[in-house]
Amino acid sequence: MKDNLRIVFMGTPGFSVGIMEAILNAGMNIVGAVTVADKPAGRGQLIHESAVKTFAVEKQIPVLQPIKLKDETFLADLKALEADVFVVVAFRMLPPEVWKMPRFGTFNLHASLLPDYRGAAPINWTLINGDTETGVSTFFIDEAIDTGNVIGQTKMPIGPNELAGELHDRMMIIGGELVVQTLTQIQEGTVTTIPQAEMKESLQRPAPKLFKENTQIDWKQSAQAIHNLVRGLSPYPSAWTRWEKEQEGVKSIKIFETRLSEKATKGDLSLEADKQLIYVHCLDQCLEIHAFQVEGKKRMSAKEWLVGNKIADWKVIF
Repeated sequence: MKDNLRIVFMGTPGFSVGIMEAILNAGMNIVGAVTVADKPAGRGQLIHESAVKTFAVEKQIPVLQPIKLKDETFLADLKALEADVFVVVAFRMLPPEVWKMPRFGTFNLHASLLPDYRGAAPINWTLINGDTETGVSTFFIDEAIDTGNVIGQTKMPIGPNELAGELHDRMMIIGGELVVQTLTQIQEGTVTTIPQAEMKESLQRPAPKLFKENTQIDWKQSAQAIHNLVRGLSPYPSAWTRWEKEQEGVKSIKIFETRLSEKATKGDLSLEADKQLIYVHCLDQCLEIHAFQVEGKKRMSAKEWLVGNKIADWKVIF
């Protein structure tokens, strides 16, 4: 029965591919994939295709790559796929001409417990804010972004040192399971939904896009807040700061991994090191730096970097 439900999948990055794979592994029928157009990328400006396209071609799934989602040719090609439902994971905002097309509607997988963390970067912000629990949600798309009726949710604990990349990978597995569960309910006609306005317990915090301005470390914050920012942005786009080295000037530094330290802090934002780690004496607590990248250099562990560098030559710019 599962292969009777005709599914069109819409997405772009590797996270989306994990969900597509879960759908196929459940024996369900993806009849088409919609993703972004190929575009030049990198120094050589070589043509780059999305992870969803690469995976769909490998699985012999027809691919549509519209420039504009209201293009008449695209809409005709999409309609010709005769989908029963559209599944959207990390794609674009859809116009009504698209999301109203299938008979069972269009649903999205979102990486938060909606209505909390609506927006572009829910995984990052849940860690930046120091949450200890998160989850994934499926919801039917409507006119506004991330506001439709919720179909299902799965909660997940968050580790105190878990990085955004690690949470992303766990969410991909849990999200795939929830999407398959949602598709099964649609297939069997057992779907129930909850309007987000009725979900009163949610804090409804935003999850805006990440820019250079909101990813810079403020060393006057608590060590815990800085640690949360670092892990919430690791490995990409990464938290960043500036250090200064005498004779070389100010350098941009990306920090990928930290830990709260038991070392007593001087509270003066000075830098210190032993043979293994770099320490920042934050205002309230010492922070260990485990992995970072100096502008113009490759990513290194603190231990690797300390082999040829002296932390005494550097100071934090704040």
